[in-house]
Amino acid sequence: MPTRYIIYCDESDDKGQFFSNFYGGVLILASRREAIEAELQALKNELRIFDGEMKWQRITENYADKYIAFVDKVFDIVERGDMKIRIMFTHNRHRPVLEEYMIGRDYFMLYYQFVKHAFGLQYAVPDGDTATAQLLLDDVPHHSDKFRQFKDYMSTLSSFPKWSRAGMSIAYHDIAEVNSKEHNILQALDVVLGGIQSRLNEKHTRPHPPAKRRGKRTKAKARVYAKIKDRIREIYPNFNVGTSTGIMDGPHERFEQPYRHWLFVPNNAVIDPSRTKKAKTKGK
Repeated sequence: MPTRYIIYCDESDDKGQFFSNFYGGVLILASRREAIEAELQALKNELRIFDGEMKWQRITENYADKYIAFVDKVFDIVERGDMKIRIMFTHNRHRPVLEEYMIGRDYFMLYYQFVKHAFGLQYAVPDGDTATAQLLLDDVPHHSDKFRQFKDYMSTLSSFPKWSRAGMSIAYHDIAEVNSKEHNILQALDVVLGGIQSRLNEKHTRPHPPAKRRGKRTKAKARVYAKIKDRIREIYPNFNVGTSTGIMDGPHERFEQPYRHWLFVPNNAVIDPSRTKKAKTKGK
């Protein structure tokens, strides 16, 4: 039997103040899905979270400690190797030069690059075996025809030479849209991805105009992000949230490492000085 993986995916903040196009994914062994879901649900029950899903946007002062406990549980699972989290984003200073066929296809193309490279899936296949991955996406922002095109496009990854030589594939029928309310693993991804995009775009580090001071909800999110940052730095002590995670021992670490960031820079991008953080700050 081939090794079977599940990749849960979500995206956020396609146009942020400093960083944009946030894509996140969680990779698990399919055989571990029920146990991980049950572990996260048990914690939610213990925390008396009975009113639906955990989401970054739902963090309030009254719930901050519960979200911090949830983050701790998520990173406990990550550290022991049962979940691998990947976050991809772009910096606004890198402005892609779009050819005509690319216009309106950024969602497809960025997801393709994310799944193709972020997890190092060519290294996920045991020696002498094959492997497949199921791709489950939250809140696909396209109608059914577009999603069918997306599935066609994504399933061509199986012919990517590094994948086909390794025996890795994603089938058309294994790409599906799901509701995050029914998947605790997707909720875990939402909270971590939300925290990273909020930090990089300084949404919880500064007051929201016209306010002069940060509100209680913003401060609560800052506390939850602080826990995310602390747990990442338990894995990587000098982790830089706004850059790509390094590879010390070779490209196989793209699969083996429990947590990674990828600052994606399109091959044809040009530097736009007006879109740097320094320029935006000066313009305020």
